Amino acid sequence: DDMSSGSDSDYAKYWIDWFLETKGNEYYCEIDEEYILDRFNLTGLNVEVQQYYAEALDMITDNLEEERFDEKARDQIERAARHLYGLIHARFVITTRGLAKMLDKYKKAEFGRCPRVLCNLQPLLPVGLSDVPVTKTVKLYCPRCEDIYNPKSSRHASIDGAYFGTSFPHMLFQAHPNYMPTKSTDRYEPRIFGFKIHQIAEQHRWQDRAREEYLKKANEKKEQNATDLV
Repeated sequence: DDMSSGSDSDYAKYWIDWFLETKGNEYYCEIDEEYILDRFNLTGLNVEVQQYYAEALDMITDNLEEERFDEKARDQIERAARHLYGLIHARFVITTRGLAKMLDKYKKAEFGRCPRVLCNLQPLLPVGLSDVPVTKTVKLYCPRCEDIYNPKSSRHASIDGAYFGTSFPHMLFQAHPNYMPTKSTDRYEPRIFGFKIHQIAEQHRWQDRAREEYLKKANEKKEQNATDLV
């Protein structure tokens, strides 16, 4: 009765709150209910979630009459709801509202920090390597060294990268350029007893190439001699 007497805003958050509080879902932001309830924003997602699409959407918005379904069907609807939320999330995070919410998480370093020492604990952002679901898991992008890393947590490492998309971190800095960090120009220089080893390494590579060339010519000469004898 309490749910039916409240506004959409009051009850549409219950499933989402539970989902976001589940361990391993810390990368996700809360999608505005207005965005979910606008069917235009969901165009084409019924193709991606072919089974129980309507029921999954009802579950996300707390409109599902769960007593109508047995336990097996509810589990399937639950999985479909998780997948559908992820697909909607990929679209939402590149909107003005979505970027603002993810920026707040970025400023708090909720996605972790770059493991590269010379990036000085630069906060990371989630990124997908593919926009096609069930293709690549999510990675973490460092805007300072412009490289990507695997999440430390196995729970985070199993999240579908398509739930964030390939464009999200780059669109965030397009919309909020003030938060783009200075590019890292520092590079680690290998040294032996304080001396750079680049020249030594180059000399070794030159010696290896010279040796390979010598052996190649020696083998060709042997083959030619063998041919002449025949």
